[in-house]
Amino acid sequence: MVRLRFIVAIVSLGAAFSVRAGSTPIPSMLPLAALPGACTVATDSEPGLLLADAFAGADRALEVDLSDSKRSTQGTADRQAGVRTASDSTVPVDANGNPIPLERQQPQRILGFMPNFRSVSGGAKPHPPGWKYNFNVATEQATDYSSFIFLGLTSLSAEGINEHPDLGKGANGFWAYTWRGFLDKTDNTYLSAWLLPSLIHEDTRYYALGAGHNIPLRELYVISRQGVARTYGGRQTPNIAGLGGKVLTQVVSRQYYPKSATTFPVLAEKFGYSVMRDVIFTSIREFYPDAAAHFIRKHREKMAANAAQDAAVQ
Repeated sequence: MVRLRFIVAIVSLGAAFSVRAGSTPIPSMLPLAALPGACTVATDSEPGLLLADAFAGADRALEVDLSDSKRSTQGTADRQAGVRTASDSTVPVDANGNPIPLERQQPQRILGFMPNFRSVSGGAKPHPPGWKYNFNVATEQATDYSSFIFLGLTSLSAEGINEHPDLGKGANGFWAYTWRGFLDKTDNTYLSAWLLPSLIHEDTRYYALGAGHNIPLRELYVISRQGVARTYGGRQTPNIAGLGGKVLTQVVSRQYYPKSATTFPVLAEKFGYSVMRDVIFTSIREFYPDAAAHFIRKHREKMAANAAQDAAVQ
């Protein structure tokens, strides 16, 4: 039985990585040059500046080349003043082509690390969901490098507190928790983000309430998203895919956990923890753009003040 479980875990890992390698990239909700969360700061005193904006969760550093003589005088003045226009290729735009405010931009990675592939920037025109798109998103999320880091930490913690005594302790215990945790995570991701949403046409991506509402209301909205999702047409609907995926994951897990870990109270506890983790991460997705916007504006003000000081000295 142990050998069989080992083989299942290895096959699952190999299948996940082969699918990730063969799948097409997730289509961006915005033009490639306007990735959500990307931010540049332009000053004449710093040509060729590379800004890796961690707080904006940018996926890559954006090179600012101010030596291009073809840029208009008005465009240069706008950049010096920190004005972002729809013609600026680094600015995400909404469905009407208007720049999306910083407070409503959802980066693909939070702090450049945590995956945020299933969030939509406020006002942006999201990519149409469907079997292929949902599968690509689920695969990216299930096999993202950060997921394995968190998996290692949670497995180490579970082994340390001896959460399931039947799985053992030490290196063997850590491995027993790790491959089972991987299957739990992968099952839940594909069920909740691909299979069930595609079957019932449910859009389980997160659409933040955003700035302009008080904090308690926004937190209540975050909690409500556990039970409410959208249809492909944009109507509110019970979150059958999200909650159903969690339930089915616990049902499937009975096939590879020892009997002591598959009783109803244990499975209910694991389901509760899964919901709690989603609420915590969704809260981060809701409020992170506010913190990022505050940091970016402070940084721009500092850069503008330094530029003005340099100009005064000259």
